[in-house]
Amino acid sequence: MKNVVLLVMLVVAWLLWSGGYSWPGAAHYHGITASLGIASVVVVYFITLRLLKVAGAGQSIPFGLGHLLYLPWLIGEIVKSNIDVARIILSQNMTISPRLIRVKANQKTVLGQVVYANSITLTPGTVSLDLREGEILVHALTHDTAEGVLTGEMDERVCRLEGNR
Repeated sequence: MKNVVLLVMLVVAWLLWSGGYSWPGAAHYHGITASLGIASVVVVYFITLRLLKVAGAGQSIPFGLGHLLYLPWLIGEIVKSNIDVARIILSQNMTISPRLIRVKANQKTVLGQVVYANSITLTPGTVSLDLREGEILVHALTHDTAEGVLTGEMDERVCRLEGNR
């Protein structure tokens, strides 16, 4: 069933991204366009199945209240960090103090740790460089961005999202 859902999602994505939203006279879905669209969906489908198999698919974080609480918080953090980074870039003295820090990823699963690492990277001023054995190597642009990661708030929220706490 998951494979069928994946295939349907890929077809719908292709239809939308190839101009499928302009249905009046959707004559551009013929001949070579439709053939290339079908071919691209099939290729992406099999690549995705292979990647899921290699990555040990089956891990998932069940959608629930945690997502509804985490996503708005993450978006807020991204906006705040964007403003801070813009302030740094636009300032005349550009007060950066880049550093590498290691933070513990307390999530139970690799998927939870990846969500945490990606959340760090989504927040401007920080980039997750490496994830090994429950620890993330993070490049922080300033002392404040490093401290923001080291507080552990994001780690705690991802743990709750995963159902760990």
